[in-house]
Amino acid sequence: QVQLVESGGDLAQPGGSLSLSCVASGRIFSISDMGWYRQAPGKQRELVARISSGNSAIYADSVRGRFTISRDNAKKTVFLQMNNLKPEDTAVYYCNADINDTPFSGAKYWGQGTQVTVSS
Repeated sequence: QVQLVESGGDLAQPGGSLSLSCVASGRIFSISDMGWYRQAPGKQRELVARISSGNSAIYADSVRGRFTISRDNAKKTVFLQMNNLKPEDTAVYYCNADINDTPFSGAKYWGQGTQVTVSS
């Protein structure tokens, strides 16, 4: 069984920084894209950033230039460095990954979410 476990969510002040991590574990043959999504109260879940196995990244316009996504393939981990945080970044952040448990089968997996609150 594959699991994604996030960590690093916290309370931060506007202009501050936080770093999120997400580790994949379980029966894993390969991992392709990994990413971060977020969901604020009363809003739909939205893409924050995604990164391919070859380290090609895309970002939401709202976070480009402030957030950086990276990954460590050997450790099956994806990171999100968040700088210059704004109150509108407040949300539950979810890790997502496309994981093959065999060479012939795979699925999208989600973590349980980690709360990021930006407030003075």
